[in-house]
Amino acid sequence: MQLTGPEIKRQMTLLNPRNPNGCPNIIIKPFFEECLGSNSYDLHLGDTLKVYKNTIPFGMKPAIEYDDNRIYKLADWFENSVAFNRYLQGDCLIRSIDPCKNANQEMLTIRIPKNGLMLSPMFGYLGSTVEYTETYNLFPYIDGKSSVGRNFISVHETAGRGDDGFCGNWTLEITVKNYTIVYPNMRIGQIYYEKFDGARKPYHQNQSSHYCGQREPTPAAPIPIDNFVQNHR
Repeated sequence: MQLTGPEIKRQMTLLNPRNPNGCPNIIIKPFFEECLGSNSYDLHLGDTLKVYKNTIPFGMKPAIEYDDNRIYKLADWFENSVAFNRYLQGDCLIRSIDPCKNANQEMLTIRIPKNGLMLSPMFGYLGSTVEYTETYNLFPYIDGKSSVGRNFISVHETAGRGDDGFCGNWTLEITVKNYTIVYPNMRIGQIYYEKFDGARKPYHQNQSSHYCGQREPTPAAPIPIDNFVQNHR
């Protein structure tokens, strides 16, 4: 059962002695009344993006600071004409990510200026919400706002679901279908809450949890290869 907007706000005021420091079941910081919807709360894009360095072709820019008075060309996405010509000739080396190893997880940090940042459909960007949230005894999840989706901006790939006990800013897995301008503090998504049944296994108490307490775009933890699965066959 999904919580309504007024119930989200009510849950933020009810202290629960079973929670850490007796806090409410829902914490959202900062909180603005105008961002509370019928059954969700609007989330905002922080001013930092990160890109895996191994996904950037030689001499290419992963993003461009936007100037509304300028007309952009494909060549503008390259550091120089040499890099652009190499790209046109198909001479760029293919680089990859190994999701099961830490070796390829080095990130490039990009600040989003107030005048906007142009993203490319060639890249995936890790962003984060301005909002810090804590959730207890409820199931949180996020999704893009309708207007965000209609501009073909995706805010998560498969990781829109949170956990009971998750604390932190939400990392966003941002992709775009077109060259798209984003701005710091733009409304980027919504958080929802659902009730659940059964015994609790809170995320913040789970030793295998990787992302509790994250405050900025956080790269992926290595994906385990469970050899016991093979041994089971």
